Amino acid sequence: MMNYEIFKEVVKEKFLDYMPEKFKGMEIAIAPVEKVNVTFDGLSLREAGKNVSPTIYINDMYKRYENCGDLEETLMSACDTMAQAYEEIPPISVDSLYEGANEKVVFQIINTEQNKSLLEQVPHREFQDLSIMYRLVMKVDADGVQSTKVTNELAERIGMNEEQLFKYAAENTRRIFPPTVRSMNDVMRDMFLKDGMPPEMADMMIGEIPPEQTMWVISNKTGVNGAVSMLYENELHDLAENLESDLYILPSSVHEVIAVSSDMGSPEELAEMVVQVNMEAVDLDERLSNQVYHYDKDLRKLTLATDTPNKRLDGIVAESPLVYDAKDKSR
Repeated sequence: MMNYEIFKEVVKEKFLDYMPEKFKGMEIAIAPVEKVNVTFDGLSLREAGKNVSPTIYINDMYKRYENCGDLEETLMSACDTMAQAYEEIPPISVDSLYEGANEKVVFQIINTEQNKSLLEQVPHREFQDLSIMYRLVMKVDADGVQSTKVTNELAERIGMNEEQLFKYAAENTRRIFPPTVRSMNDVMRDMFLKDGMPPEMADMMIGEIPPEQTMWVISNKTGVNGAVSMLYENELHDLAENLESDLYILPSSVHEVIAVSSDMGSPEELAEMVVQVNMEAVDLDERLSNQVYHYDKDLRKLTLATDTPNKRLDGIVAESPLVYDAKDKSR
């Protein structure tokens, strides 16, 4: 089986051979694409006179190749994906997609340490160990969310600085992606029912757990990038008032966070659990943080509760520089 670098070269050489005839005259472009927490190798097609092309990722193609072991099947599947993506390009100009951007811009939060390179390319502001960046939402429907990140170049194109982006996003995010706070009991019950379990059995499986001992899932109605809902203090305050205690916030992924009563354990113990779950059960591109946050219901303020040594999300711990004394050997 080919290693990744050889696979990438083969894809570059063979990809167009498997595309429909109308794509044969296009040029293949492979370039690094900064995504949340990771950098992918993006593959796009360039056509004379056009500046819009879908991008697929060679990294995803390689995963499929590793699973099936069939290069031809992998290329055919990727080419089908690319051709379908071309069919779905909106039949309107790129500029028109950005019209009314002040009503489309929303928050996205990512880990600062893990995304230093990406953050150089986008307007943002820091929030604890995280950073708030921005996306333009093109469409939200039953098939999912279509959006694009606001780069420095795009911000200039739509005529907004970071302060303006923040102001509009604070209003739009709540409107387009209304925050949700649900008990883990309700989330589990819905999962059981969706799998066909009778309601009576689902209730018996969950049992009765007092609210102050329950985990609460904070997200939004779409479940996409729902961790931004932790920025909305009103929801945190209402939950804290209901539990009659401060909260610890556990970042389970970029899509949701978990809130628990501050009586549920020490933040250090909870942080150990967060790190373990991140490393074992959450894909790197969906990890948010290894820290735990504290919400003070009286001060109505969210702060870091921990300083977990491993601040990166990929498990890499930067080694301390080697320090030594330069002694005079002439004596």
